[in-house]
Amino acid sequence: MHTANASGEGPAAEGTGPGDGGNAAIAATETFVAHRNLLFTIAYEILGSAADADDVLQETWLRWVGVDASLVGNHRAYLVRITTRQALNQLCTTKRRRESYVGSWLPEPLLTTADVAADVELAESVSMGLMVVLETLTPTERAVFVLREAFGLGFDEIAAAVEKTPTAVYQIAHRARRHVEARRPRRAVSAREAQAAVEAFRRALETRDLQGLLDVFASDVVAISDGGGVKQATPWPVVGADKVARFMVGGLTRHDVTLTLEPAAINGSPALAVHVEGQLEGVIAVRVEDTRIAGLYFVRNPHKLTRVDTEVPLTLH
Repeated sequence: MHTANASGEGPAAEGTGPGDGGNAAIAATETFVAHRNLLFTIAYEILGSAADADDVLQETWLRWVGVDASLVGNHRAYLVRITTRQALNQLCTTKRRRESYVGSWLPEPLLTTADVAADVELAESVSMGLMVVLETLTPTERAVFVLREAFGLGFDEIAAAVEKTPTAVYQIAHRARRHVEARRPRRAVSAREAQAAVEAFRRALETRDLQGLLDVFASDVVAISDGGGVKQATPWPVVGADKVARFMVGGLTRHDVTLTLEPAAINGSPALAVHVEGQLEGVIAVRVEDTRIAGLYFVRNPHKLTRVDTEVPLTLH
């Protein structure tokens, strides 16, 4: 990220003298960096896009360095408020853009660190399954849900961030929670069970074992693929164990190509990185319920695969 004003030139905090601009910029930078992972996580959960989240953080930084930090009682809350407002603005723009997206739209997958998978709440909040559900909320509902359910912010703090009254935020939070609970996975499994299901899926897919896939899939499994108009993908979800198994075998396991499936931690959960002839072809994130795979999210759009080679640090604090 560009740290504008790092040299002390440009807008300094109000109330500082000519010789204090550099110190103010350094202090602003240190504060921003200290909270950067939190701010990125908030922006990513609201937007579903790491690239858009980076843009939001850039704008947050530019606004932050123009503030007299000595007049801000809670730097973290102030930065969260700026980030949320910028993310909401961005989401309204991207919502319109996604309406013309070719085929199904899936969140941008992130290669996450081991501590993300170990943190059950964090892993759930950034899971592909939940992120897909959040796409069905309005922009304000999504921001309120994320800030309340994932980050535990109070209604007053959320109200300041989304420019609503605390009473309105309470009502929005209740409505969004009810909407999400009706659609989110209800039967959680342990990390070991999820890993076992993904490993069984990998073996069956690599060996073109149709029965093996049927054994690991839930009867109502859903597969969604996102090619973004650049790579081949189904324009609508594929539903049902038999259809999904045939779709996966037919789409990936041609006998004239070399297929490699590498285990990866994507959005805090076990997943597979798909390589064809040694080239990254996509990422398959998996939702596991009752030891069976209930959801497959196959991201093939190359523009969304830029964050799967380097771990992205996320946090709720």
